[in-house]
Amino acid sequence: MSKSGSSNIHGKNMEESSSSTTTIPVAATLSRYESQKRRDWNTFGQYLNNMRPPVPLSQCNSNHVLDFLRYLDQFGKTKVHLQGCMFYGQPEPPAPCTCPLKQAWGSLDALIGRLRAAYEENGGSPDTNPFASGSIRVYLREIRECQAMARGIPYKKKKKVTNVQSKGNDESSSSTIHFC
Repeated sequence: MSKSGSSNIHGKNMEESSSSTTTIPVAATLSRYESQKRRDWNTFGQYLNNMRPPVPLSQCNSNHVLDFLRYLDQFGKTKVHLQGCMFYGQPEPPAPCTCPLKQAWGSLDALIGRLRAAYEENGGSPDTNPFASGSIRVYLREIRECQAMARGIPYKKKKKVTNVQSKGNDESSSSTIHFC
């Protein structure tokens, strides 16, 4: 707390930041996940607003989401070797190359998960959720496989755990992949 009795978030007093017209709770009360989800949702909304012509959220579809994911590649930090690159398929290339930097598959997968949840939390129907579209799942699978091949590390789905500890826990016997 500062001497004036108000807490300080990123250099702003709580009174200053709470005077805005948002209906979202103060950032200090949000978890990291909730903060990321809100930031991602706002970024996607801004992306739609910046399109020419602007796209209202009610008219957003999976093609807009795919375009957004491709747009984000320009800010990526993961080197993805092209098939013609001499380092294609090498997990640790010995020298730099001119292959593009892209968003990592794991980052995109987590982003889609947050946006999918945010869509429904902001009044969207699960039936019309563009982030839950089959084309998004196919795109993410292709990105995962492409990046794994470019690095020379084949992606393998984790097997079901069949030890004694998991027998009483239905959730751990799921075949879905959990990332820390």
